[in-house]
Amino acid sequence: MSDASRYRVAILYYGDPANRDPTPETSKVPKVFPALAAVGIDARPVVYNDDYCDDVRRQLMQMDGVLVWVNPIEDGRDQSVLDTLLRDVAAAGIFVSAHPDVILKLGTKDVLYTTRAIGWGSDTHSYPTIDEMRRELAKRLAAGEVRVLKQYRGNGGSGVWKVERATDAKVAAAGEMPVFARHAKRGCVEEKISFNEFLTRCEPYFAGGGRMIDQVYQRRLSEGMIRCYLVHDKVGGFGHQAINALCPAPAGAPREAAPQPTRRIYHPPSLPEFQALKRQLEEEWVPALQRLLDITKEQLPILWDCDFMLGPKSDLGDDTYVLCEINVSSVSPFPDAALPLVADATLARMQAAARRR
Repeated sequence: MSDASRYRVAILYYGDPANRDPTPETSKVPKVFPALAAVGIDARPVVYNDDYCDDVRRQLMQMDGVLVWVNPIEDGRDQSVLDTLLRDVAAAGIFVSAHPDVILKLGTKDVLYTTRAIGWGSDTHSYPTIDEMRRELAKRLAAGEVRVLKQYRGNGGSGVWKVERATDAKVAAAGEMPVFARHAKRGCVEEKISFNEFLTRCEPYFAGGGRMIDQVYQRRLSEGMIRCYLVHDKVGGFGHQAINALCPAPAGAPREAAPQPTRRIYHPPSLPEFQALKRQLEEEWVPALQRLLDITKEQLPILWDCDFMLGPKSDLGDDTYVLCEINVSSVSPFPDAALPLVADATLARMQAAARRR
């Protein structure tokens, strides 16, 4: 405990530029501070904004570690300026979680394609250009498949679409094919538009080297989504949400109606219903992910999560699970059960960084 008391950790998050002197209680993750204090770590809230990046740099350079809670897109800004800052801080021997290079491996939708052969994978394709998406997606929709398209980097359902052919009627050209398209942003309704119109809406996602990932739609989505919270390579808790934005419209409502997402319920890692998933994640899938992407346990984020959909039942009638996305940039809220694990992992990383300096 006495050795740990010298470690200072910044809790970095995007906030109001007018409030650059927050308290732990008014920060984005107030429960993290007492958990870190319990192992002797002095945690300090630091508000980030591109406009005063140099001031933040001076603060972070005085720290032993930085835990980052910044979404990939904040107020229309990407993380390019912040990523440069965090790389500089890490190069100075200060521990950073999650490091920008690890986020690029884990925190973009591309991970769904690169890890598709792991047991959590599904029928997944990557479209690096809008022209390739026009050709390949048209074939899949014309064959009657229902697909979910996801932009390379985003949050809050932005750039995530469910799309399917709207009719069996033949059309003269693929671009004229009518489709049902539903955007995953909260409150969006299903629309019947042409395939060309859908492509037009997706064009901005390809800007700046972007791409789209295409997954087959999971028919059991309405049975719930399971979020597994991990501290490095161990599950620290679960979140269960019964309905999300891409579920079908409620029974009796027109198909274009927006489903009302339910509240996520949080559980400790000991929840009996998800022990099979926990074992697969810890013993098979995370180790496979680490090997495939060349990520050590210590490089894994202090706190990250994997969202799973229910896949088809196995031949024995057991549930299977399909990865929906991985979140590493700003995991909040999360189960209280994960707090002691977060604190212990942070302390271990501080001690390891100190030995290297």
